[in-house]
Amino acid sequence: MTKHIFVTGGVASSLGKGLTAASLGRLLKQRGLRVVIQKLDPYINVDPGTLNPFEHGEVFVTDDGGETDLDLGHYERFIDENLTRDSNATTGSIYSTVLAAERRGDYLGRTVQVIPHITDEIKRRISALASDDMDVVITEVGGTVGDIEILPFLEAIRQFRLDAGRDNVCYVHVTLVPYIAPSGEHKTKPTQHSVIELRSRGIQPDAIVCRSDEPIGSDLSRKIANLSSVPVEAVVNAPDAGSLYEVPLMMHDEGLDAVICDLLQIDAGPPDLTEWIELNRKVEAATNPVRIGLIGKYVNLVDAYLSVVESLKHAGIQLGADVEIDWIQAEDVEGLLTEDRLRNLDGIVIPGGFGERGVEGKIAAAGYARENDVPCLGLCLGLQCMTIEYGRNVLALERAHSSEFEPSTPHPVIDLMDSQRGVTDLGGTMRLGAYVAQLQPSSQVAEMYGEEVVSERHRHRYEFNPRYRSQYDDNDFVCSGESPDGRLVEFIELKSHPFWVATQAHPEFKSRPTRPAPLFLGFMEAALQRAEGRNPQLLTVDATTDA
Repeated sequence: MTKHIFVTGGVASSLGKGLTAASLGRLLKQRGLRVVIQKLDPYINVDPGTLNPFEHGEVFVTDDGGETDLDLGHYERFIDENLTRDSNATTGSIYSTVLAAERRGDYLGRTVQVIPHITDEIKRRISALASDDMDVVITEVGGTVGDIEILPFLEAIRQFRLDAGRDNVCYVHVTLVPYIAPSGEHKTKPTQHSVIELRSRGIQPDAIVCRSDEPIGSDLSRKIANLSSVPVEAVVNAPDAGSLYEVPLMMHDEGLDAVICDLLQIDAGPPDLTEWIELNRKVEAATNPVRIGLIGKYVNLVDAYLSVVESLKHAGIQLGADVEIDWIQAEDVEGLLTEDRLRNLDGIVIPGGFGERGVEGKIAAAGYARENDVPCLGLCLGLQCMTIEYGRNVLALERAHSSEFEPSTPHPVIDLMDSQRGVTDLGGTMRLGAYVAQLQPSSQVAEMYGEEVVSERHRHRYEFNPRYRSQYDDNDFVCSGESPDGRLVEFIELKSHPFWVATQAHPEFKSRPTRPAPLFLGFMEAALQRAEGRNPQLLTVDATTDA
């Protein structure tokens, strides 16, 4: 029978519940178990697709087109499995399902209530992942214990143990042990109160993960264990780590995976952590500085570009490069063109986004990179901005633009497909999820991927306008990847540039710490070569070596 692990949090948000769930998933997978992870989010939005990135950070996209919480990115990167839209459920989506059932008459006129109808739907979402070929389902409950909106989820997971059996369910609670400088000691009281609040909802934690800035010591662990009715070996300390990818090793050293296996009576051998230990060795060995300018609209909240940053780091780790991100507000780019800030970059990334703000800055950054041989990688909107820049300044298409931002442009080189016009639903015109692309033989992108048919995830509405395809293809500009039917441009590049490449997709969603996304790896190789040219004492580390 499938085993279930529920991860809750207390005291404060952003403590690392997602990383705890992802790390535990990695450890259990390395024990030979089949693992899937899901996130339950208490907010009322149906999905994160329409949320402001400043509020919620990145929207992560799955192969099947699910717009999900950014924690699913952590899950996929750590357990190296492709998840689905079923791995993310919100209060909004759960209520939508229940209300639709009520309208259809499925409840036969009964009064629809939080208990049992909402809690039953939550439990159904959890059980849906427990297929015959799955050993463990890890479910992270978003928010913190004590939040009003989290109560139906806590009630559902409390009931779940009664339904599935005590030996098939365990609860891991992540909490804070803060350091109080004036007293010179860590305090356990926030953890104690958090556990009390959880127990008041009928859930006794089986293991406690104590987040702290520094190791808390065995005395505090025993104190927390005693006051929380948790065995001392199940009180796990997770102090701040130098790298995200240290966390699974720290959790293993603290014995969390062994405790969970004992609690759930899982008969599995010790985890094979060889690959993960080697990954962390490479992280420590990545010392060659490479400065990457990220031209974004939401740079005040770095989580808005979480997968992009992690993908750059993955490629840097492979190449022995210490990636330094220069966060550049897109609206400021035009004022920076005469300063050293852009000149001192080894590479430029123009990521995705929605809305007109900052677009001219992204276009200007694409032009600067093109004219000064700075490696440039465009992602989604980045491809569109690079296309617009080339059309304006090389092809002399005056006022070339995207019809999204300038409906009256005489040259809509970026436009909606005819089939998308007139759709008013914000998600109705989106191309979401994995799509196949055919790459041009001998192109840069084909060489980077090592194959001519690839699949990447998408999240966008507007496309390269096919009416301008012949004008672009007649020059240095190459449409190096397209949809199998030839209608949609998926990749572009310049023949004469060291690296001026863009994709309509989001390859950052498929990058893994042990298997970097090909486009990011190629981009970082070009950026490292530029860094070496400006700083000759740097030593190139070939991507194929044991870096």
